[in-house]
Amino acid sequence: MKQIILYISILSASVLTGCIKEVPTSNAITDDNIVTSVENLKSAVNGGYSLFKDHLPFNGQADDNLMYLRQYFQMSDFASDDIVCGQVTEDPLFNSFTYGHTSLQTNSRYFWYVSYKMISGMNTVIAAMENQTNIDAASSQLLGECYFLRAFAHFNLAKFYALPYTTNPDGPGIILRQSIDDPSQKARSTVKEVYNAVIADAKKGAELMNQPRGNTYASKEAAYALLSRVYLYEGNSDSTIFYSNEVINSGRYVLETADSYPNLFANAKTSAETIFCIGFTDKEDYGKFGSIASMIYSDGNSGWGEEFASASLRKVMEEHPEDVRNSYIVPSEDDNGDIQTLNGIDVYYITKFSFQDGSPTLSSPIMFRLSEMYLNRAEAYAQKNDVSNALKDIDKIRENRGLEGSLYDGTVPAGSTLLATVLKERRLELAFEGHRTFDLFRNKLNLDRTYWGYHIPGLKETDINPSEDPENYQNTLITWQDPKIIYFIPIDEIETNKLCVQNP
Repeated sequence: MKQIILYISILSASVLTGCIKEVPTSNAITDDNIVTSVENLKSAVNGGYSLFKDHLPFNGQADDNLMYLRQYFQMSDFASDDIVCGQVTEDPLFNSFTYGHTSLQTNSRYFWYVSYKMISGMNTVIAAMENQTNIDAASSQLLGECYFLRAFAHFNLAKFYALPYTTNPDGPGIILRQSIDDPSQKARSTVKEVYNAVIADAKKGAELMNQPRGNTYASKEAAYALLSRVYLYEGNSDSTIFYSNEVINSGRYVLETADSYPNLFANAKTSAETIFCIGFTDKEDYGKFGSIASMIYSDGNSGWGEEFASASLRKVMEEHPEDVRNSYIVPSEDDNGDIQTLNGIDVYYITKFSFQDGSPTLSSPIMFRLSEMYLNRAEAYAQKNDVSNALKDIDKIRENRGLEGSLYDGTVPAGSTLLATVLKERRLELAFEGHRTFDLFRNKLNLDRTYWGYHIPGLKETDINPSEDPENYQNTLITWQDPKIIYFIPIDEIETNKLCVQNP
């Protein structure tokens, strides 16, 4: 895809100063010509989407491993109990497995950098359009997409760099950048202020978007889906239910069936369940060097073969072998049919980011889909102790995943709670999609990683006894109160923005 980057005269120090070197492009679009035609406006907005998947030069260097989406899934899922690391590595992704975060780790620094680059670009478009009158439907749609992208970028930053809203809404959030006139020196807003800004932007985007361009672009329903997620994280059950209903009742989306679900992620761009995905083409197949899939899958040489589905997740999924969601976990077997191992860790690959157009390293990652709306609504009902409606939403998903014979039918399983039942279903349905740690911590639940893997400090292959769980090892339980559940603000921001306070 042709890369289009927006430049403005005043950008935050977190984007342009400190250790980061800006690399201009020859095809930059400025705010002066955005308003001259719908095509210019479209090119400017499309440049924002490209930032999800481009490998931008960072700190004066090009690195195929640096991509917004690669870092997004790395920083979320590798910190969860769904994926296990099969070795010690110097790659910054290891900091996510071990919770050994630093302000210098490259994956976090890049994610912060490209997020604010996206936000700055959307601010440019919004500023250029704010004084326009009689905006046509096509331009209104594109402007609405800008508000959505700005909201989405701010919200994702808050998830990684600020404690959950439910922990302390008045705690330090992230730096809100909502104007091209923002001073470079700016303090962090509170978590509540960030959420309020995200909600306002998403609502504004929904109001403006009435000419959808397909599920690889934002839409009114994508904005509603974002609102459903934000309100869930905020603990606002009624608003979560309202915006989940807006998507579910729109009639635009349908859950994939047990027969079609195994191909959902390979066919994300055409799936009736996809609300919003980041569209990749075969020309954007980054292969072993830079794709998301190469971290968690290999057909022999297509990936690095170092991160796998965890024993913890597999144990939950193996309760129902007939569940079609098992199809995204693929064991690597030797010629005798035995599970292969890497440094003592069983190799179970993950294929949710593979096989678009048959390629093992190509996919169009889904950011929002219909099943999440049912699960968001179910969790909100659980918070209201509405057993009937919560379990109806879970059963709606289970009956489309091959579990028609294992529905809850209004009864919480013995020995469980309604919330635990909902969170278990979220884990099964949304595994590897960047939700798990946030699901636990916002509900003030601990992360239990009592299984063999190199998140355990100092582990040696000779220590591993597959017949027993690890005991008396550090780093197997991460509590929701632990300050290390979030990332440090990158050094680039701290050094250049003296008003920005570091996380403890």
